[in-house]
Amino acid sequence: MNKINILNTSIHNLTMNETLQIVDNTIAEGKQLHHVVVNAGKIVAMQKDLQLRQSVNESDLINADGQAVVWASKVLGKPLKERVAGIDLMVNLVQMAHDKNYKIFFFGAQEEVVRKVVDTYTDQYSPNIIAGYRNGYFKKEEEQSIAQEIAASGANILFVAISSPTKENFLYENKALLQKVNFVMGVGGSFDVVAGKVQRAPLWMQKAGLEWFYRFAQEPKRMWKRYLVGNSKFIGLVVKEAFSKA
Repeated sequence: MNKINILNTSIHNLTMNETLQIVDNTIAEGKQLHHVVVNAGKIVAMQKDLQLRQSVNESDLINADGQAVVWASKVLGKPLKERVAGIDLMVNLVQMAHDKNYKIFFFGAQEEVVRKVVDTYTDQYSPNIIAGYRNGYFKKEEEQSIAQEIAASGANILFVAISSPTKENFLYENKALLQKVNFVMGVGGSFDVVAGKVQRAPLWMQKAGLEWFYRFAQEPKRMWKRYLVGNSKFIGLVVKEAFSKA
């Protein structure tokens, strides 16, 4: 797989369809693929959080979740084909699970949220795609037993809806225990969207790279630092990198 490196971050240069095909092939062959997405905020955090950087860069498959990352890749002369948003990938993989009889474990978010996600997909498709689920509240010493529970569920796909860097580090540190799960992926706040707790931006805003602003407008007190401060730092990093190569 073709890979670029910008701002200390490795990213695979893939389309959505190419990513889906890789995941499908991995499951069909009985192998394992550890997936992660990166956006502006995560790349900023990776500059100082070396554990997060390692967890991300040593993943098997890394997609650009944010439109800002695609923009940065073009500015820095390493253009990515397109954005592969984590939530869109998750939705496509749920459809794939239904079509190909794969099973999914849903891990993360509040109890009522993850239950709503499971109920939604059970109604939309079938209970046959559900391997199990668990909320995202746990102690550090519980991680291994949770990983063992997931591995024993018979899941082909694992979605982890926990904030960074906890989800990346959980997947990285428990990779061996999760070996029986063919595809593992952190999905951030995607469960909240599926459960209807958070509304996603209109398509035109997604394409314009303004999805972050729509999310910020819904929860300004909680999101201002992540988006306004984080995005400003990201732009600064891109500009600094561009001028260093000029």
